Amino acid sequence: MLKIKKYGAIDIGSNAVRLLVANVIEERDREPQFKKSSLVRVPIRLGADAFVSGRISEANTQRMIDAMQAFKLIMKIHGVERYKACATSAMREAENGEEVANSILKNTEVKIDIIDGKKEAAIISSTDLNQLIESDSTYLYVDVGGGSTEFTLFSKGKIIRSKSFKIGTVRLLNNKKSENKVLFSKVQSWIEENTRDYRRISLIGSGGNINKIFKMSGRDIGKPISYIYLNAQYQFLKKMSYQERISELGLNPDRADVIVPATKIYLSAMKWSGARKIYVPKIGLSDGIIKSLYFNKL
Repeated sequence: MLKIKKYGAIDIGSNAVRLLVANVIEERDREPQFKKSSLVRVPIRLGADAFVSGRISEANTQRMIDAMQAFKLIMKIHGVERYKACATSAMREAENGEEVANSILKNTEVKIDIIDGKKEAAIISSTDLNQLIESDSTYLYVDVGGGSTEFTLFSKGKIIRSKSFKIGTVRLLNNKKSENKVLFSKVQSWIEENTRDYRRISLIGSGGNINKIFKMSGRDIGKPISYIYLNAQYQFLKKMSYQERISELGLNPDRADVIVPATKIYLSAMKWSGARKIYVPKIGLSDGIIKSLYFNKL
């Protein structure tokens, strides 16, 4: 007998806030299937507050309250039975992050869990990665967000190392060049140290920016992007102005600036690990929240 359950995941990132509604299809003697039903994304750039002034502004707090009320209505229409809201580096680092979360709870009854980088990496790792990973291969999973990037090394189907770095797209845009140089050198040291004993590593890329680049490439799902292609795209995007990326490439205003530093992070990870190709499965924190909710891991 077929049974369908509806779950919701709210991912409060540094660049955008997302609601994912998913159908979980249960059938006797079969593994549950997870199907995306609806994805809503709103461009509330919390990182521009948190990484510059150290506080989330009143204006963005109100936008968050409005967004959570809207998300609650959308979930009600879909008939969502369980949901979870997780916030990452912007809310984590803002000195009034807890205060904002309490204000949202009071006004909307949506409870927000502010999670650390380690938990974020663990939730993302609980997604359908196992279906993508070949048991005898080595992969470096790179999830680029607005405030942080999670790196996870998989070999022979097992997690070897995982590390979260404060190197995200919104942060890179707001930092001084000297600060970014220090951040990149720390990431380089970690990647080189942890991948030197492995041959033929491939990258798995996660995040809205790599998803967009993959879509622009016109490749079929499951086919990787090469280092050469990604580098060519990076040079192409870098030469264009912010306005040109919006008018000529049709990028959203809140994507048109962050796509350049994001591509640099993926390229750097490929260079330092020796990876020649990157797979883009289009999964992220919200997918991990759905699976973790279903299997009672949250």
